[in-house]
Amino acid sequence: MAGQRIEKRFAALKEEGRAGLVTFITAGDPDPDTSFEILRGLPAAGADLIELGMPFSDPMADGPSIQTAGLRALEAGMTLAKTLALVTRFRQQDAHTPIILMGYYNPIYRYGTDRFIADALSAGVDGVIVVDLPPEADEEFCIPALRAGLNFIRLTAPTTDDKRMPTVLAHTGGFVYYVSITGITGAAASNDLETIASAVSRIRANCALPVAVGFGLKAAEHIAAIAKIADAAVVGTAIVDRIAAGHAAGHDAKRIAADTHRFVSELAAGTHAGQKDKVAK
Repeated sequence: MAGQRIEKRFAALKEEGRAGLVTFITAGDPDPDTSFEILRGLPAAGADLIELGMPFSDPMADGPSIQTAGLRALEAGMTLAKTLALVTRFRQQDAHTPIILMGYYNPIYRYGTDRFIADALSAGVDGVIVVDLPPEADEEFCIPALRAGLNFIRLTAPTTDDKRMPTVLAHTGGFVYYVSITGITGAAASNDLETIASAVSRIRANCALPVAVGFGLKAAEHIAAIAKIADAAVVGTAIVDRIAAGHAAGHDAKRIAADTHRFVSELAAGTHAGQKDKVAK
């Protein structure tokens, strides 16, 4: 089942004629119990796939919001083992929504790569995004993960040129994540839809996998615009900011989760707006 959930979800989305919504939260943010309340309600709120951040003390590619979310989680006692346990708990009620772990290689290396791959698959993880492992290091983790049935999802960026693209996409699975801006998470979304559409076309020319577009998307209108171009839209910082606001206000787990789910439902409406536009054409 693990690994196939992503393929099945994108096939279902294609059948529906719409793009998917990929939501990101940090495991254990702002604490493990609240994090689980948020996680378990995301599919009903409209999340088609879920990225679960693995908290790390030095997240070099992340902006202040996700950095702070990781610190909140670490201070609350979150570990990589507890992140996997969170997925196991989620799988007790949801056997279908794809879960992708996203983060950095250091915690995986310290955990042990072979052990991590085995435990991630056992927990019900479908894929991993490791932002600081380039293709030149594929033998280290990417290829063993793919051989075991754990999708290794690759990031591409505006700086990934035609010469580099085949190397980046040589070993990948699940889908391709196109980072639509150069910079850290949480930066402003690109308004240049023509450039994004061109980049998505270049990826598709080199790879048959679905393409998800992220970084900077914050509202339903952003999702609707990306839904016309790509197979999925990814939202992270805007969701993490909602969680942070609820935590700062002293709200309890159920209220933070409910507020987060309402926001995700608003975002999900953008994928259906894109669907209507496709039907109209």
